[in-house]
Amino acid sequence: MPPVRQDGAALRYDPEAIARHYDRRPLQVWWRRLTIVLPLLSFALGIWWDGKTGRSRTNQKRRAAQFRQTLTQLGPAFIKIGQALSTRPDLVPPAYLEELTKLQDQLPPFANAIAYQFIEEELGAPPEEIFAELSPNPVAAASLGQVYKGKLKTGETVAVKVQRPGLNQSMALDVYILRRLAIWAVNNRKKRIKSDLVGIMDEFGARIYEEMDYTQEGRNAEQFRQLYSHIPDIYVPKIYWEYTGREVLTMEWITGTKLTKLEELRQQGIDPTHLIEVGVNCSLRQLLEHGFFHADPHPGNLLATTDGKLAYLDFGMMSQVKDYQRYGLIEAVVHLVNRDFEGLAKDYVKLEFLTPDTDLTPIIPALAGVFNNALGSSVAELNFKSITDELSQVMYEYPFRVPAYYALIIRSLVTLEGIAINVDPEFKVLSKAYPYVAKRLLTDSAPELRSSLRDLLFKDGSFRWNRLENLLKNASSSDDYDLSQNLNQALEYLFSERGDFLRDYLVAEIVKNVDVLSQNALQNARSVVGEWFGLEVQPKPMSQADRENLDRIQRILEMLRQTPGFDPIKVAQKVPEILMKPEVQRLGQQVASNLAQRAVARLIRQLLLAETHGTGINSKHSSQLEAIHSLPPASNKPAA
Repeated sequence: MPPVRQDGAALRYDPEAIARHYDRRPLQVWWRRLTIVLPLLSFALGIWWDGKTGRSRTNQKRRAAQFRQTLTQLGPAFIKIGQALSTRPDLVPPAYLEELTKLQDQLPPFANAIAYQFIEEELGAPPEEIFAELSPNPVAAASLGQVYKGKLKTGETVAVKVQRPGLNQSMALDVYILRRLAIWAVNNRKKRIKSDLVGIMDEFGARIYEEMDYTQEGRNAEQFRQLYSHIPDIYVPKIYWEYTGREVLTMEWITGTKLTKLEELRQQGIDPTHLIEVGVNCSLRQLLEHGFFHADPHPGNLLATTDGKLAYLDFGMMSQVKDYQRYGLIEAVVHLVNRDFEGLAKDYVKLEFLTPDTDLTPIIPALAGVFNNALGSSVAELNFKSITDELSQVMYEYPFRVPAYYALIIRSLVTLEGIAINVDPEFKVLSKAYPYVAKRLLTDSAPELRSSLRDLLFKDGSFRWNRLENLLKNASSSDDYDLSQNLNQALEYLFSERGDFLRDYLVAEIVKNVDVLSQNALQNARSVVGEWFGLEVQPKPMSQADRENLDRIQRILEMLRQTPGFDPIKVAQKVPEILMKPEVQRLGQQVASNLAQRAVARLIRQLLLAETHGTGINSKHSSQLEAIHSLPPASNKPAA
């Protein structure tokens, strides 16, 4: 049995205990079912009538709005369910997704006398003995509780959140009814239902019970503060534990302005665009670095403080992204950049959107259709909301099962982008996110990201200098990009056993570019010497591809030189240590050996060409020429 309160309500979600409790109370269950079924039946009849009269498509938006209003009337549990459904494209048609995102959890406040009674029961004394001041009425009321502004006896201004009366019991009853419905649907509609409805309900129930426990919210706030308050211009309020319990939470009061009130912010001298960029950076840290993220960053939970910082509020809805999920998301970005939609489809399997036995054949072109037109010249130009809408259609049509963590990520990022677009209509969340992704690809030593970096930089055995240039350019604009530290990390990785595959590619690139430079220099030297003797020697022009590569290398070196944190003295001091590594010495041997092989092959080719020009080509010389021209690239492995 889970722990229970004095009134018998469970303190954590246990579906079996809840079922045992309500199985013994059929009248209570049937009465609640009736109050749920009647408004939903009215909605369902409207859908049926639209189908009979051929107006399903034209009335779809109106029915979606009706569904939102019905959920609001049914109370807190259904409001939360509607908000959860707004991130489930595998369960809900796109038109309904858009309408459910508007679902608000604002409800009328309950009586002060009840709130004061809860404070006394939870904290052990009447409010007037605990607080020096308490606002006569709540300053905000939501589906789970309401907030008062107060002042402690010690002088600190605080926000006091008090839970709604009977919330635990009403939530338990509604979750019980909905879970029973999910079990019935799975048992009777197996072929039509793609998702684990019972599992989704259990995830929802567990999250609701966590959100109703204000001590858990306090712990969430402290963990969030520990992980992210060091980020410049991020502020996380303090929790006052001596005035906090399961149904009462006392938190530092934040005086601030919503990011949607642009005129007020500008009058205070605050740049809302900067704070949005701060919020995007913080969200990326949450999702891709630590994995602990705020799943509900709506305008009421993000305030600009009077000193120009971005303050986070309300830590009831938090979630966790595991390591493999974080790396999988970055790998998916790399496959998007490469337009590798087969790789992207496999990412969805690894991230548990698709089962391993899913036939990816029809899904790959569907993903290509969504992203190809939207990508344009850069992944950074994607509009997250529009792509999410298109992808939702694909997920609804194919056997996708959206994991709970991803649903909350989508909710978080779509909400954040909505706030950002309100501030700046041209704002692109992914454009601001890509520098951080680039920095992670260049600096993270995790095997998954090293593999992603290889996929991004190498194609068909060739190194793509334009991609490296783009990565460095983006990474250098990331606030915490430390070039000197990253160079050390890169060198250590390159000359370790794990960097063996990179060294092979590096040898090939060094040989190719040194060979191009030496040939170019030799051609120029011949031209100069020829002029001395009155001969006209035309240097062979460098190919366009070689010229572009060399130009990029030169820009990359200049970029490194100008990047803050680059210290040529420290790099020079590192050189002797690097040169002593056996891997470096072997790399030098490989480069010298391959250059020598190229030089010998070129010499033989020139001698044979000279001979054929002087005496005519015979079949023997012709076959020799063909053999030399068809020589494979020299091996990158050390010479024997």
